[in-house]
Amino acid sequence: MGLGYELAYRFRVTPWEQAGQIFGTQIEDLLGTETTPGRALDIGCGSGDHAIELAQRGWEVTGIDMVQLALDRARRKARDAGVEVRFVHSDATDLHHTVGHGFDLILDVGCFHGMNDAERDKYGKGVTEVAAPGATLLMFAFGHGHRGPLPRGVRKRDLQRLFPAWELAADLDADTIGMPGPLRSVDPRWFRLVRR
Repeated sequence: MGLGYELAYRFRVTPWEQAGQIFGTQIEDLLGTETTPGRALDIGCGSGDHAIELAQRGWEVTGIDMVQLALDRARRKARDAGVEVRFVHSDATDLHHTVGHGFDLILDVGCFHGMNDAERDKYGKGVTEVAAPGATLLMFAFGHGHRGPLPRGVRKRDLQRLFPAWELAADLDADTIGMPGPLRSVDPRWFRLVRR
């Protein structure tokens, strides 16, 4: 899977990044006005748009991605935006060895929903290990289904099984305005989980 993403960034065929640019307001709405900025982890941060937005809102942000080219672009964007973001070249299934602990917010815009079962299991354990008590996990994912080259998506029961230390606080339809046509038809969801 890593090679496919590497090639996609090299040839600038990254439709998930264009779609992701419309999520800033949705993320803010999901966090709510009562959320105080703390430490945030952006998993599968790509070229850094969400990590940079969070930093601009006062969060201390770490972004991870397995594609070095995407991280190089993210560092340039953060520098141009005048914000500090720590970008780490890492696999989302090996968080506790690379990013530290005590994150108040964990953001995943389209990473988890493409993983196989073994990767999901490691991811769930890793996210739980790096999260602070009471942390929020915001996850954008396609609804469950088989759609050829697109990710297989996520069901609520997948999250409840893989995140037993978390409460599923919200399962909402994502706003699809501005998303490419094929992405609007895959039941895009926002999940909000809270660490017990």
